[in-house]
Amino acid sequence: MGFIGLCLLVGLSGATITTSALHAWYPHLKAPPLTPPIWVFPLVWTGFYIAIGVAGWMVWQRNGASHPLRLWGWQLAANALWVPCFFGLRSPPLALVDLLLMLGLVVMTIRAFRRVRRVAAWLMVPYLLWGVFAFYLNAGFTVLNPV
Repeated sequence: MGFIGLCLLVGLSGATITTSALHAWYPHLKAPPLTPPIWVFPLVWTGFYIAIGVAGWMVWQRNGASHPLRLWGWQLAANALWVPCFFGLRSPPLALVDLLLMLGLVVMTIRAFRRVRRVAAWLMVPYLLWGVFAFYLNAGFTVLNPV
């Protein structure tokens, strides 16, 4: 499935940027309450990327290259930009702006998917919920670590 592969590629592309920052920069940040251990993130994101890929594939199967699928692509692109903003540029404020854009696109994608295939929309909901949690964490890092 190309859709799942594309989503996993987004995750892997961020891993190379994240690795160096995890040792040199991230450990020195003040973390907000409820910040999970770092090993949780790749596990959780792998599951989300698979679900996002399946959802995109389901909509493509039914609707082809359509407006809902373009929204899906835009939310994935915004997702891909978060790691370079947060870890690459070491800019939690910029990453927060990107995350806000991503969340808006995910909401629009879910709404568009719902009209095509409800189960595809539901596959995106855990990702949206985690995105809200990520927004909380990112906002916490922004506030606790002023530039």
